Amino acid sequence: MATQTLITKPVSQMRFAPGSFVTIPDVSWQEFEKILQELGEKRSARIAYSNSTLEIVVPLPEHELPRDLISDIVKLLLKATGKRYQPFGSTTFKREGTAGVEPDACFYIENYQRMIGRRRLEPTDPPPDLAIEADVTSKTTINAYEAIGVPELWIYANRTLKIYLLQDGNYIQSNTSPAFPNTPLTEWIPQAIDRAWEVGSVQALEELEAKVK
Repeated sequence: MATQTLITKPVSQMRFAPGSFVTIPDVSWQEFEKILQELGEKRSARIAYSNSTLEIVVPLPEHELPRDLISDIVKLLLKATGKRYQPFGSTTFKREGTAGVEPDACFYIENYQRMIGRRRLEPTDPPPDLAIEADVTSKTTINAYEAIGVPELWIYANRTLKIYLLQDGNYIQSNTSPAFPNTPLTEWIPQAIDRAWEVGSVQALEELEAKVK
């Protein structure tokens, strides 16, 4: 009777094509930390971890345009409203033993002064005030943001922007952002992204800036 032999390979040796979405259940926190080390910092894959489930995503090239444009729009709006900020890109945020996630972009606004000059996150650092995800709507990702305690999460997918606000440890969907209460973001951002595919990101951003003014 033939016996089945399990073959194990380090995750770092696996090759994920653009657009890949891999879910691995029953991953301990120690295994998650080891996988992060294996993958390294210079990689195209993105991760989310919550409730012992690990997700590995490799974005498609078209993911880059909405990600970058939304980030630029946030900077534009912050400047227009006179708010200081500190961007933290796709830093890996963790809640020890529970969750980990890497946003497409994120910003410290209320806590920006505390994060100036910070090259590595400290265990006592607060989560970013705003995180942005493009084309990622998985429950694992949202659960990770909830566990880490990110107050505001924007998710752009299927030409729609959804704003989530953290209340009592859970996200509720909102039509407005506390950071930009008088700005119709759910209208402007999808319109700007559609426009960017037609005329380029620079012109789309300039047109949005004219609206802001």
